[in-house]
Amino acid sequence: MNELKLLREWDADAPSLTDAARARARFRLHQAMREPAAPMTIGRRPLLRVAVAAVAAATVTTTVVVAQNTGTSPPTQTVSAATVLRGAAAEERRLEKPIAPRDDQFIYSKEIIKETPVGGGRTKTYVDESWSSVDGSKKSYLSELGNGNWVPPFQSGESIWPPNRWSELKQLPTDPVELPIALRGLLRKPDPDRPLRADEWPLVQFGLSGLLRKAVLPKGLRPAAFEALATVPGIKVLPGQTDAEGRTGLGIQYVDPSTPWGDGKQVLVFDAKTYQYLGMRDQRREGGTTYEQWSYLAVDGVVDRVMQRP
Repeated sequence: MNELKLLREWDADAPSLTDAARARARFRLHQAMREPAAPMTIGRRPLLRVAVAAVAAATVTTTVVVAQNTGTSPPTQTVSAATVLRGAAAEERRLEKPIAPRDDQFIYSKEIIKETPVGGGRTKTYVDESWSSVDGSKKSYLSELGNGNWVPPFQSGESIWPPNRWSELKQLPTDPVELPIALRGLLRKPDPDRPLRADEWPLVQFGLSGLLRKAVLPKGLRPAAFEALATVPGIKVLPGQTDAEGRTGLGIQYVDPSTPWGDGKQVLVFDAKTYQYLGMRDQRREGGTTYEQWSYLAVDGVVDRVMQRP
């Protein structure tokens, strides 16, 4: 697969990319993953065979036994990855607020990132504030690990994953069965009548994880992404994980040794009781040093201009 070769050849010791360079690289990767002239179409009709495949896939998710500290002989509770992710979807639906930004506005996000060298060292904290043009027609200002960059407007035919344009996000279905098919349609010429093949699930997981990192999504899309992620083979639960603020929760990990992004280093952390999404743990490598990284979204919203805050 050409897209896997591209990622395997990525130089892990190279300096961190600027957001403009990252956007261009993502666009090239996205183009490499698509077949020539493959249209971005999203099926809306019922996909019964896919639904059956998704349910079957959900049954293979790993479960863990979580101890409750309620006495000398604590009871145990079996929690599956599907339970955590569907609980996260329910919590997101309860908390989410509908939003309809204008094309001339900007999506604001404030992300807190903490990282420590693996093996010990000083923890550094970064505050990344970004302003992304809603329709991509204006310059955006994006920050990564404290480095801010102006990103020029999109040129005709350019796109990245996950989409920055609100209109593209609005095209994605909020049905957790249809959403993986739509993502496959972004990466390959879609065939809504065919169930997902085993070799397509890693790219679907890659697409879903990317969506979940977006600060603001159309109503219903984030819950759908959580529920769709619950159907991906290779998803498992890790107890005793901590978020950027030191809170203990449950981790969701994706492991697939055949893919560069399935190495298990990225872990989504959820509250152990409510299943609310708390943030992400990950690793990055730069200059021969590997860093353990924790991140979470502190503030998000819609504003009228760059440098304005909600």
